[in-house]
Amino acid sequence: MRPQEIIAKKRDGKTLSNADIGIFVEGVSTGEWADYQISALVMAMFINGLDQREQDELTRAMIYSGKVLDLSSVDRPVVDKHSTGGVGDKTSLIIAPAAAACGLAVPMISGRGLGHTGGTLDKLESIKGFDVGLSMARFTELLGTNGYAMAGQTGEIAPADKKLYALRDATATVPYIPLIVASIMSKKLAEDLDALVLDVKTGSGAFMQEYDDSVKLAEALVQTGKAFGVNTQAVVSDMSQPLGKFVGNALEVYECIKLLKGEGDDAMSATMDLSIELTARMLMLGGVADTMESAEAMVRDVIESGQALAKFRQNVEVQGGNAAVCDDPELLVDDALLRVPFSASAAGYVAAVNTFAVGRAICDIGGGRIKAEDGVDHAVGLECTVRIGDRVEKGDPLGIIYCRDRNQADSISENLQNAYKITEEIPDIPKLIRATV
Repeated sequence: MRPQEIIAKKRDGKTLSNADIGIFVEGVSTGEWADYQISALVMAMFINGLDQREQDELTRAMIYSGKVLDLSSVDRPVVDKHSTGGVGDKTSLIIAPAAAACGLAVPMISGRGLGHTGGTLDKLESIKGFDVGLSMARFTELLGTNGYAMAGQTGEIAPADKKLYALRDATATVPYIPLIVASIMSKKLAEDLDALVLDVKTGSGAFMQEYDDSVKLAEALVQTGKAFGVNTQAVVSDMSQPLGKFVGNALEVYECIKLLKGEGDDAMSATMDLSIELTARMLMLGGVADTMESAEAMVRDVIESGQALAKFRQNVEVQGGNAAVCDDPELLVDDALLRVPFSASAAGYVAAVNTFAVGRAICDIGGGRIKAEDGVDHAVGLECTVRIGDRVEKGDPLGIIYCRDRNQADSISENLQNAYKITEEIPDIPKLIRATV
């Protein structure tokens, strides 16, 4: 069937057959479909919708557009975690070594930051020498010997998704749940998982800012995971303010190592709390623990005993990174950076944070990407001095900008200051875990 005929079917509100969807995904993968034809069908899907069968078949076709990992040789339960992304969202760096120390195999195929959200690969590459470009053979080998590996998506895994996502981004068709589900789950389900835990963010810094939309996405992701035989759970977690103390690649790694070393402070507590929650759910789904209470106790034990840090160190070493950062995380903080505070313009309580604006401000000084081809300054970032509910006086610091020069700080200080809403009334403190699915 010609592309025009398939496009016309969905344009006219009809459902696509499995064969139609297979032809489409194959055409994306091979280049037989032109970009304008792909974009036309994606727009028709966005406007006229996909039913559950179409969504599942699109996911299936995208999974098998490339290679599917065979992890049958790994003698541990294979469980992964995926986050929809946020500002300061660094939990993977704690979850992977903690879960591996508890007996899971964690195949983390991660992405780079784009827009206001950070990417795990960029964080890892702030460790000098760390290689995220593993072959699938090496990736599988490390899973067996180390319990986890962290690598970038290659052209072998769900290659149709990379092309589709780029065109969705360019044609304003990203925020549609069936397309989001197919994109996320095609990559995750190609990992040969036994179980999957999803962290769906909600709030001003989330991809899905409205709570009801976040819950719907979580439900759709879980339903798809189970339809493909993977034991799946999701939590909806708060992204109405940056997670933890730091935003910015090297600074976020610094925070995670401090936590793994038992040297964290109160400002980092949300990072640890969410990491423990998600890791415990992974242990439950992987059959390593029977209850959340026992699972959380296991996670805390491997962190407090140093076993999780030892796993992290082992991973840094085998992936070529400078393991000295595990002993001295200060090595991650560039001494050449200026530290410039920005201050509250009035007295009162921190009532809300425009977290999207915070993430975008860090992008604007080089800490993230606006376009996929942009470079990244791994060192720059932000220290978050206050949280929602904190009392501040006029002139008190709201945060500290880590930047290259004063011009960078001046270019974003006003935007950061305006991102923090100060009121006379004491606000409600948002819960970290908003829902579970």
